[in-house]
Amino acid sequence: MSRFNYGGQAVMEGVMMRGEREWAVAARDPKGEIVAHHETLPAAYRSPVLKLPLLRGLISLWDSLGLGMRALLWSSDLALGEEEEVRFTGPLAWGTVAVSLALGIGLFFLLPMFLTSLIDRYIPSGLLSNLIEGGMRLGIFVGYIALIGLWPEIGRVFAYHGAEHKTINAYEAGAPLTPASVAAHSRVHTRCGTGFMLLVLVIFVIIATLMGRPPLLLRLASRIVLIPIVAGISYEIIKFSARNYTRSALVRAVMAPGLALQQLTTREPEPAMLEVAIRSLQLVLRAEGLLEPEDAETPEPLAAVAQALEGAQRAHEH
Repeated sequence: MSRFNYGGQAVMEGVMMRGEREWAVAARDPKGEIVAHHETLPAAYRSPVLKLPLLRGLISLWDSLGLGMRALLWSSDLALGEEEEVRFTGPLAWGTVAVSLALGIGLFFLLPMFLTSLIDRYIPSGLLSNLIEGGMRLGIFVGYIALIGLWPEIGRVFAYHGAEHKTINAYEAGAPLTPASVAAHSRVHTRCGTGFMLLVLVIFVIIATLMGRPPLLLRLASRIVLIPIVAGISYEIIKFSARNYTRSALVRAVMAPGLALQQLTTREPEPAMLEVAIRSLQLVLRAEGLLEPEDAETPEPLAAVAQALEGAQRAHEH
């Protein structure tokens, strides 16, 4: 098995998977058929410079935004019955990612600082001020996830998120990539973006606290400047923790909140969702020479898949 850590993202009625050199997305069209698409990643992604510690965290974040948005647009067109390729380049790419970044920064980083500034005169110390701001930031983040999860459409995306995790967990465990086999695996994963975001917010609190309580404009600028620094640090911690999760009780304790939060961002998937996630990963593995073309998935009785999913759910509940 390749040492490269495969990852992915849920999209509308589908899953995007990213490999070392290839990426793919698979989704169900309005007729219920699986439609898939894959491409080779630009050669620049394999540059040694982009794999330097801290810098690779920023590249990974940009990669997630760019590929994730492209896959999401592709799945949206498919859901509307439009299978034409989405050309996610030029102004469309930069504009969409820029708007997404601006909304995220505004909601999770600047809004908590603004709310804290309204009561800052009543807070006796810089330490307490930063802790209150950090608490608001965490509260907004968790509340946002819980709120959007109430929408049925987002609930299905979260179920596909669970299918993505189960599929990657099965592959990393060396299990067969069949729905019944994949269903038995956990729907949480140590490298999930949910845990990454939670870690970013926690480290943000720690670093911001060390900076004291500067004037409002300087405090505003510092929040923006800190984002890429904290993202780079968080990425390295996530990679280290994922490698050492089974070997260190301390690492497991540190990662426990992020794994617990994934209970909000994942749902137990349907058997049909597992088929989509498997198809997406298989496309990447075949393109990278890690799966023979004739190793196609054979259909399984839905009853066997449903039984495996029920077993995984019972294991989680107990």
